[in-house]
Amino acid sequence: MSARLINWKVYLAVGIGGMIGAVGRYSISLLFDNRFLFPVETLIANFIGCFLLSFILNSVWIKKRIPQEISTGLTAGVIGAFTTFSTFAVETVTLSYHHLFLSFCYVFISIIGGLILCYLGYRLANKRQENI
Repeated sequence: MSARLINWKVYLAVGIGGMIGAVGRYSISLLFDNRFLFPVETLIANFIGCFLLSFILNSVWIKKRIPQEISTGLTAGVIGAFTTFSTFAVETVTLSYHHLFLSFCYVFISIIGGLILCYLGYRLANKRQENI
């Protein structure tokens, strides 16, 4: 039996985390209920995910205190299910049929905003490390 199959706790953590992330993502879409032409709900979910994933993966404090199984459940499970590249891609293509300029804005804001939030998560994680 392979070492990957032996650690069932990781699979369980990712599965439970995925359920939590998917419900969280669906809840965000219900909050906005497509009231905007611009896909705000996907943008917000992806921005939150960019920040949290960068923070969790770069935080020494979290790495020292949270077991690897739980960390994988948070990153691959919760954040992986919460964020969504496929929805981003479909919304970009759909938006481009109706408003080409808005679709370019959506891609630009998503990429630049995501990178900025990843950077902020990284900085915050490292700032906490300096204070430990």
